[in-house]
Amino acid sequence: MFLNIYDVIVVGGGHAGSEAAAASANIGSNTLLITSNLQTIGVMSCNPAMGGIAKGQMIREIDALGGYSGIITDYSSIQFRMLNKSKGPAMWSPRSQCDRKLFSFLWKRTLQKIKKLDLYQDTVTSLIIKKNRVLGVKTFLGKEIKSKSVILTNGTFLNGKIHIGNKKINGGRIKEKEVKGITEQLNKYFGLKYGRMKTGTSPRIDGKSINFNKFTIQYGDKNPGNFSFFKKKKLNKQLKCFITYTPEIVYNLIKKNLVYSPIFNKHIEGIGPRYCPSIEEKIIRFPNQKRHPIFIEPEGLNTTEMYINGFSTSFSKVLQYDILKKISGFEKVNITQPGYAIEYDYFYPNQLKNTLESNIIENLFFAGQINGTTGYEEAAAQGLISGINACRKVFDKDPIIIKRNQGYIGVLIDDLVTKGTKEPYRMFTSRSEYRMLLRQDNADERLSHIGYRIGLVSNKNIKIVENKKLKVKNCIFFFEKNYLTPNEINPFLLKKKSSLIVSNKKIESILSRSEISIEDVKNIPFIMNEIDKNDYSDEILEQALIKIKYKGYIHREIDNAKKLLRLEKIKIPYNFSYKKINSLSLEAREKLSLHKPMSLAEAAKISGVSPSDLNVILIYIRK
Repeated sequence: MFLNIYDVIVVGGGHAGSEAAAASANIGSNTLLITSNLQTIGVMSCNPAMGGIAKGQMIREIDALGGYSGIITDYSSIQFRMLNKSKGPAMWSPRSQCDRKLFSFLWKRTLQKIKKLDLYQDTVTSLIIKKNRVLGVKTFLGKEIKSKSVILTNGTFLNGKIHIGNKKINGGRIKEKEVKGITEQLNKYFGLKYGRMKTGTSPRIDGKSINFNKFTIQYGDKNPGNFSFFKKKKLNKQLKCFITYTPEIVYNLIKKNLVYSPIFNKHIEGIGPRYCPSIEEKIIRFPNQKRHPIFIEPEGLNTTEMYINGFSTSFSKVLQYDILKKISGFEKVNITQPGYAIEYDYFYPNQLKNTLESNIIENLFFAGQINGTTGYEEAAAQGLISGINACRKVFDKDPIIIKRNQGYIGVLIDDLVTKGTKEPYRMFTSRSEYRMLLRQDNADERLSHIGYRIGLVSNKNIKIVENKKLKVKNCIFFFEKNYLTPNEINPFLLKKKSSLIVSNKKIESILSRSEISIEDVKNIPFIMNEIDKNDYSDEILEQALIKIKYKGYIHREIDNAKKLLRLEKIKIPYNFSYKKINSLSLEAREKLSLHKPMSLAEAAKISGVSPSDLNVILIYIRK
C-alpha cells in the first residue's frame, strides 16, 4: 500500500539506488525504491569484486559515513587483498572478491529490513514536474506516485542498447529491458543536456572447462582485513584467483577481425572508458604490446562459473570462443554468458550542484552512471550523498558536501560538477591533491563525525571511532617521549643495514627512517612489550606509524587544505548574476552561470575562470 506522498523516491536498485534509498530512510524520510526487477537489487553486472585503487578508499568512506557497501562486501567476500603494499600508504587500496549472488541477496535483505523504506517493482517512464520542480513519478503500469524529491539512479538503462557482434538488443542489462521516456522528457522540455556512453563486460565461463594448472595463482592476504570499521567479519575461507596473458596469436586474431567489432565498425556511438578498455580497444591503443593480462575470478562459493576480468568485448559469441581457445588453459573453454558492450544515455554532470541536485529542476537528484561515471564504488558514493541531501532538503536542513580534503567522495563529486566528463569517469588516487590525508586507514577519523551528526552512525559506532583515535594518539605519544639505547636497538639496525646510534635516541626518530618498515617494528622487543601491554592492535600500530613516518607530507597537505578553506568561506549567492558583469571574460560568464558555484573555491576550480575573474567576483560580492 503506497503512501499518499513520499519524502523521497529513488529510481533504480543498483549500487547508487541502494545506498541512496538506505541513507534517505535511515535518516528519517519516508522513502520508496522503484526498480524494474526486485531480484536484481545491488547486482554486480560486471566483475564480482569491490574496491581497488582509490575505489577501496571510497568504500571505506561510505562505511565511515554510515553506508552499507563495506559491510555487505565483507559479508560476501571470498578473497581480500590490500593492493599496492609495496608503495606508500597513500596508495594502499583494499579489494575484495565477492560471491555475486550473496552480495545481491544481502543488499535486498538489508533494504527490506529498513523501517521507512518501501520497495516496488515497476519501471519509471517519466517524472511529474511543475514549474521546474519535481513532484513525483509516472510508471509503466500507469501509476502516479507523488513525492517531495526524486533521485534518478538509472545506470545503463536509459535507452540502453546491447551489442554482441552484429546483434543489437535493446536493454539496460542482459535479459533486462531498457528505459525510454526520461531522457526525452528532461531534454525536450527542460533543456538538460545528455550524451551517450559505452561500457562493457567480459564473458563468464564454466571453471570445469579450463586448465587452472596453466595459470599463475593470486592468493588473498594471509591476514585478510575488512572494509567496515564497525562490523568486523573474519574471512576464514578464501578462494584463489588466477592470472594469465594473451599470446601474440590472440593479438593477430583480434586485429584481423576488428572489422567485426561494433566498436570499430561505428555501430556503437557511445564513448567507452579510457582506463578499462575492451580487449579490441587494447589492441589499437597499445599496438606495440603483443600480450595483455587477464584475470580469472571466481563468481562465488557455490558455483563453478568464473569471470574473465580484462577481456571485456563486443565480438560475437563465436569469435569470443575462437579467441579464448587460443589462450593456454582455455583450449576447451565453455562460455556460460558471452561478453557484451552496452551504450546508454547519461546527463552532463556539470548541470548539477555539489549536492547532486539538478541546477534546473528543483528537488531532482542524479547519482551513478547517469552522471557519467563507471564502477560500483563511484555509483555507491554518489548514491549515499544524494540520499543524504535529498532527505535533508525535505527537512529543510543544510546539505552535506564532502570537501576534496575530506574524502575521495568529495573529489569525485567536485570533479563531476565543476569539470564535467565526456568519457566514463573512474576514480584514481592521482585525481586527489590530498592523497596522504585520504588514506584508507583513516576514513573513519575523517568522516564518521559527519555520519554521526546526520543520524547514520550510531552512538556505539562513534565510540569505536573515538576509542581508536585515543589509542592512536597514546601510541604516538609513547613513540615521541621514549628513548631506545644503543644496546636495545643497534643489533636490529645492523640487520636492517641502517646507521647505528651512539647515544640514546627517541623511538620516533628511529621509526622515521625510510628503511624501517611498519612490519619491522614488530621485531623490536622493547617496542612490542609496550604495544602488548597497552593492547594496541595492528590497526592502531599501523596508523600511528604512518602518522610518524609521513608527518611532513601530512602537515603540508593540511596547510594546503587550509589555504583552500579561506576561499570556501567566501560564499557566492545562488542568484548571483554573472552575465551583468562585463569585466568578467565571456567564457567565465558562461561557465559560472552554468555551474552556479557556491563559493569562491568552487569558482576557482572551473576551467576557464582566471584569477582576475575571481578578483572581479570578490569585489562584486563585497559591494
